Amino acid sequence: MEYALELKNITKTFGNSVIANNNVSLSLKKGEILALLGENGSGKTTLMNMISGIYYPDSGTIFVNGEETVIKSPKDAFHAKIGMIHQHFKLVDLFSAVENIALGLENKKRFNLRSLAKEVKEISERYGFEIDPYKKVYNMSVSEKQTVEIIKVLYRGADILILDEPTAVLTPQEIEKLFKILKAMKEDGKSIIIITHKLNEVMEISDRVSIMRKGEYVTTVETNETSEKELADLMVGKKIDLKIERTESLATSPLLEIRDLTIYKDDNSIAIDNMSFYIRGGEILGVAGISGCGQKELCEAIAGLRPIASGQITHKGESIINLSPKKIIEKGISMSFIPEDRLGMGLAASFSITDNMMIKNYGEPKGIFVDRKKARNTALKLVEKLDIKTPSVDIEVSKLSGGNVQKVLVGREIDSSPNVIITAYPVRGLDINSSYGIYNILNEQKKNGVGILFVGEDLDVMLELCDKIMVICHGKMMGVVKAQNTTKEKLGLMMTGALNLTEEQSEREWGHAKDSQLTNEEWNELNGGIANNGSNKE
Repeated sequence: MEYALELKNITKTFGNSVIANNNVSLSLKKGEILALLGENGSGKTTLMNMISGIYYPDSGTIFVNGEETVIKSPKDAFHAKIGMIHQHFKLVDLFSAVENIALGLENKKRFNLRSLAKEVKEISERYGFEIDPYKKVYNMSVSEKQTVEIIKVLYRGADILILDEPTAVLTPQEIEKLFKILKAMKEDGKSIIIITHKLNEVMEISDRVSIMRKGEYVTTVETNETSEKELADLMVGKKIDLKIERTESLATSPLLEIRDLTIYKDDNSIAIDNMSFYIRGGEILGVAGISGCGQKELCEAIAGLRPIASGQITHKGESIINLSPKKIIEKGISMSFIPEDRLGMGLAASFSITDNMMIKNYGEPKGIFVDRKKARNTALKLVEKLDIKTPSVDIEVSKLSGGNVQKVLVGREIDSSPNVIITAYPVRGLDINSSYGIYNILNEQKKNGVGILFVGEDLDVMLELCDKIMVICHGKMMGVVKAQNTTKEKLGLMMTGALNLTEEQSEREWGHAKDSQLTNEEWNELNGGIANNGSNKE
C-alpha cells in the first residue's frame, strides 16, 4: 500500500505541562479521503499545524510519499506539495480571486494575470469548480471564498490537502457540490484529510476515519465498516447518546416582539430589511441563513449592542429599542447573549475564567470590592458541569482551546438565569459530546419557559432541536417553518433566495391579541404613529 503521508511517533508539548500530541502515528493513503475526529483539545489542530508547517514537532518523523521530510515552515509544506484550507479564510478582501491566488508565489517576474486566470479556469473545469477569476473577494459568498482557497493550493501543486471544518457555513446544496469536487480530486489521485464534527458528513465523504483522544491516537476504522454511534463512542471513550430529545413546546405569549426592524451593517449597507417576528417563552426559534446574511447584526440589535434604523423591539410589551445591555438589565429584563465572536465580544481574552464570570454583574456590589469568591465558585461549578478542560479557573481564557472558550461563554450566560437567550452558533468548535451537552442545557431552559433565538449552521441539528426555523437571505425573511414539517433541501432553497414563503404565510397577524402583548394602536404609538403592516410568518 502506497502512503501519501505517514506520521510516526509525533509528540508536541507547550510549556512544561501541556502535551498536545503524545506519540501519535497515523497514515494517509494515496487517493483517499481520511476524516480526522476527536474531542476539543484532542490534538487534531496541533497535528495538522505540524503537517502544514505552522508548528514543528518535538520528536517523531514525517514521511511524504515514503521519504522522510522535515517541515519547519509553511514554505517547507508548500515544497512537499501539502496545502491546508483553514476554516477562517486567508484572503485579501480587496483583491480578486486570481490576485489572491498569485499572492506568495515564488516568481520574481511580473505576473500575467490573464494567463493565470486561464490556468485557474482550467483547474476549475477539471474538478467542477465555479469561480469568476476577476471577482473581488468582498463580493463573494462563503462557498466562493472557499473555492478560491482550494484552487490556491491546487495551483501551487498540492497533492495532499487538509480541510478544517470545510462545511461549517455552507448550505446543503453547497455541501453537496463541495463533496462532488472532493471526490473528483480523489479520483485524480489527490489525498485529502478532512476535519469535521459532523458525523453524517464523515460517513458520506470519507474512506477511513482516524480517531484522536486527549492528544493520543486511538484507532483508524474503515468508514463502510462503522457507524456514527461507534465513532462517537470512540471519540469520547465511552458510550454516549446522540439523540436530541425535542422537548414539548409549552409556548406562551411572545416575550420578545420584533416589528418592521431595519438594521445597517458597519459599512452602512442593509443587514436586516423590514423584518417582523416574535420569540415565545418555552420555544426555540431557529435562524438559518448563509453566513453574513444579517444574523450577527440581528442578534446584536436585540441584545442592545447595535443601533437600529427603524422598527421596534419590545419585551413583554415594553420597548427596549436602542437600550444598552446595562439599561436592559436595570429594567429587570434577564437576557443572555452568546455572540458569534466569543473572544472579541463575549469574553475578555486576557481575563481568567473566574474574572470572566464577573463581567456581567461587576457593577452590582454597593461597596468598593467585587465578590471574587462567588465568581470562583461559579467558575468551578461550570468547569465540572460542562467538562471544561483547564488546569485552573485562574488561567487566562485565551490560553484555552476554542471549544473550551465557548463552554466558558455558554456556561456563564446560561448561569445568569435568563428568560430570553439570544445565541449565535453556541456549539461552534465544540466536539460532538460537548455539543449535545449544550443542546440538553438549551432544552432545560426551554422547559423552564425561556424563549430562545438559536442561530445555527448545522441544519440537521436545527431540525431536531428547534420548534420553528426562520430563514434569512440577504437580510430579508424568506419565511418561518415548523421544524417537524420541513426538510434540509427546502431550507437550503430558502437560504439562497430560490424559495420565498413569506407572502404565503399569514396564519396570524401581528394585531391579534392572543399573539401580541400590544394592540396595533399601541405599536403605532411606540413607532410615532407609523403604520405597521408586518405579519407573523409561521
